[in-house]
Amino acid sequence: MDVPADLPDPRIADLGFARVDLDRAARTGDPEVVYGAGKTPDEIVSILRALHDKHPDRAVLATRVADEALRAAAEALPHASVDPVARAVTVGPLPAAHGTVAVVSAGTSDAPVAAEAALTVRVHGAEVDRISDVGVAGLHRLLAVRDRLEAADCLVVVAGMEGALPSVVGGLTGVPIVAVPTSVGYGASLGGVAALLAMLNSCAPGITVVNIDNGYGAGVHAARVARQSVPR
Repeated sequence: MDVPADLPDPRIADLGFARVDLDRAARTGDPEVVYGAGKTPDEIVSILRALHDKHPDRAVLATRVADEALRAAAEALPHASVDPVARAVTVGPLPAAHGTVAVVSAGTSDAPVAAEAALTVRVHGAEVDRISDVGVAGLHRLLAVRDRLEAADCLVVVAGMEGALPSVVGGLTGVPIVAVPTSVGYGASLGGVAALLAMLNSCAPGITVVNIDNGYGAGVHAARVARQSVPR
């Protein structure tokens, strides 16, 4: 759609400090998501409100939201749902779920990234099966949930330290895997770089790797794979 230069573009909400993309759902199937880091609480609330006004029938999401902004969103937006572990806010109803993503995390320290991935999956239209604390230091824990891995349409595997878990999971199942390195670990983990390199160099095929701590990116990809896997 071409818009004359002297008219406001209905595809954009110009808030002064941000130009919110209102047309993204029409182009991609998913509305714009607010990246909360570096934004003030008022800015996050304003963007969420603009997106919710455009998409009242489905949830809109803000990620990496600081505690002060979480409180501001809960107070200013009556339909907001706050997830302090995922550090995220949703406004509006969750969509019907098509397909299932299992979000598999190595340890409790990986919980914030895994929670961000799980919430993102649900907001983007797939069901979530959370499988926590199954790191390679205790392989029996992972083997005990192998049936749940096989039942999923896509896997998000979250791990820090040496980042070995996606390779092990990739050797147990042929389900598509999105690997998420986290910044969890001691000094030589280099803030997640060691896990990232381990996942990129995995000998197990079929593994896609996102950036360090990027639960959101993994969740979007996995949800889209799951949605495509289930006939509508």
